[in-house]
Amino acid sequence: MTKMTRRTLLAGAILLASCAVLAAPKSKAKPGALPRYGMLVFSDLCVHPDSGEFGGQRITLQRFAEVDTILYEYTAGGLSWPVVASDVTIDPRGQQFYFTVQPPDEEERTINAKVVDNGKAVVLDGGYCGDESVPMRLPLVTDFGRKTGTCRACPAPKIKQEKEEEEKPVLDPGSTRTAGL
Repeated sequence: MTKMTRRTLLAGAILLASCAVLAAPKSKAKPGALPRYGMLVFSDLCVHPDSGEFGGQRITLQRFAEVDTILYEYTAGGLSWPVVASDVTIDPRGQQFYFTVQPPDEEERTINAKVVDNGKAVVLDGGYCGDESVPMRLPLVTDFGRKTGTCRACPAPKIKQEKEEEEKPVLDPGSTRTAGL
């Protein structure tokens, strides 16, 4: 073989190997997991029909190579100023995250979120309307130009029917007699 033929074969082999590497399937993130880079907005903001005020919460998650940041907004009559979260921790699998916020004039609190519905929403710890059975669910915002929905009223509180305790006879622990003997 001549030198030129060897070089041509070697160059062809390198080119073929490069194409094979580029065509190989990329490992994708697990379905439903948070992407490693980018910005995601989870929000259940709505407008109260009577007052016209906003209700709900919004979490803006920004994922960069060096750090993850969260802007948290909530309503307390009107929409709050965004609060920059501290101690943002995201599960390496991208299935849940938690962060700490300290809104003005309030105690510091940690908010836990679990990714659900194949990454289309997050569920926060706690519950709406003082009812732990109604989870705080914030859907992923994909249409930023959409009209804000109308807030739904809290469901009527469930009245717990307490069973009246049956009166049991009080036994004297010092007594050794049995009844009727």
